[in-house]
Amino acid sequence: MSYPQLPHEVARLQSLIDLQILDTPPEARFDAITSAAQDYFNSKSALISLVAEDRQWFKSKQGLDVNETPRNISFCTYAIAEEAYLLVPDALQDDRFANNPLVKGEPYIRAYAGVILRSPEGYEIGTLCVLFASARTFSKEDISMLQHLGKLAEREFHEE
Repeated sequence: MSYPQLPHEVARLQSLIDLQILDTPPEARFDAITSAAQDYFNSKSALISLVAEDRQWFKSKQGLDVNETPRNISFCTYAIAEEAYLLVPDALQDDRFANNPLVKGEPYIRAYAGVILRSPEGYEIGTLCVLFASARTFSKEDISMLQHLGKLAEREFHEE
């Protein structure tokens, strides 16, 4: 599967590497944010996902057993190419994701909402996202809450 790449991909990846956070152990400060997101949205999963060169790696995860997935099947790769967030009310009805193995098989993602997380330099390094097992719509309040939680996660990255 092909996926979007940002025009400043090299600088974006270097900014992520410079944070020295990839493949680090879980931390309570990030887990508190994903736990709050999962609770608020009553979602199947909530993740802080970092989009590296060929994979998305989860700094924090609730409701998911894997630590990473290939970038070419990552919803978050599409999210970081957006202005601020990506909403997918029904992945089976979205041409970008209908045949995605994460939709057709485990974890059976049906709906997705993700906000961009930026590095201190302003590059799109990943997302705070919530995954759902059934289709759903997202309200302005939902988007606002996800953006608020995303800003908390960003602040933690900036504290490194």
